Amino acid sequence: MTNPFINNKKIFAAYSVVWFAIFLIHVSVLTFFLKFTVWTALLDSAFFNILYQLLGVSLWYTVSFNSLENYSAVKIFLNHIAAAVITSGLWISAGYYIMSHAITGNALYSEFLLKSLIWRFLIGILFYIIIISVDYVIIYYTNFQEKLLHEAELNALVKEAELKTLKYQINPHFIFNSLNSISSLTITNPSKAHEMTIKLSSFLRNTLSKNEKQKNKLSEEINNARLYLDIEKIRFADKFEYVEAIDPKCKDLEVPSMILQPLFENAIKHGVYESLDKVAIKLSCGSEKGYFKIIVENNFDSEAIPRKGEGIGLKNIQNRLKLIYNQDNLLTFEKVNGVFKVNIFIPV
Repeated sequence: MTNPFINNKKIFAAYSVVWFAIFLIHVSVLTFFLKFTVWTALLDSAFFNILYQLLGVSLWYTVSFNSLENYSAVKIFLNHIAAAVITSGLWISAGYYIMSHAITGNALYSEFLLKSLIWRFLIGILFYIIIISVDYVIIYYTNFQEKLLHEAELNALVKEAELKTLKYQINPHFIFNSLNSISSLTITNPSKAHEMTIKLSSFLRNTLSKNEKQKNKLSEEINNARLYLDIEKIRFADKFEYVEAIDPKCKDLEVPSMILQPLFENAIKHGVYESLDKVAIKLSCGSEKGYFKIIVENNFDSEAIPRKGEGIGLKNIQNRLKLIYNQDNLLTFEKVNGVFKVNIFIPV
């Protein structure tokens, strides 16, 4: 970790301001209380405080070396006691040598300088404690911020992996259903099986070209849904009709890619396949209380024996919505009067 007192302008500026304040207090004490001349007070304060300011910058390396990762708490405590004594001793020794040669012929100041060595030594210890405490706070805060950043990056990678896994579950699910349909048609109607194979190829080409995108415009998803329904129309002919009621504002709405696909698969599987009557599949979208509400609904035969499914579709959509928007209330569904309705809410 680089020295923030050198590389961080804000920290260096704050550090310099604090030492300037100490410098002024030092000058004031020597001038107004001990009655030294302003020049003497300025020299004494400048030499001692600037010297410790420079020493304080170098203490960062002592703190960086004495981390809990390298030593025990007791070892660190003993190391800092020794370092505090040595630092303070060097400070007053160098300051005494410089000031005794800088101000000569002033017996009063020379006597004060000699007698003040003890309390200067103690002040040096205090400076050391304060500076290393600040250093440890900076290290802790920097490490904490880096940890948060790394956790955020890791969570983003995990989230992306989960989203891709959920999205990739859809393609094989759809392919299996479509291949089953083609398999059935090869016996009953080979020409339609051929047509369905071509449309399926077109659909997969269109889908795979956008496979890496987590979101698409709703208009693109609707186009994909129409391709899928065209494929199923070949198999089921006039057994269902598709209706749209889309607010123009919804066309450019970005939604998770392939989010409509499982809903139309369910409508075919549990509505069209099981019903003897014609099934209406309706897609609608509009705004509602801070959300865009997408509705996919279809009627079904309530007396038919439900086909057992794996439950991938709705659960998949619910998990993807939660991961992308951090809300777990964005999908609801209901069965009322022979109509199955799924509501998807996309935050504005």
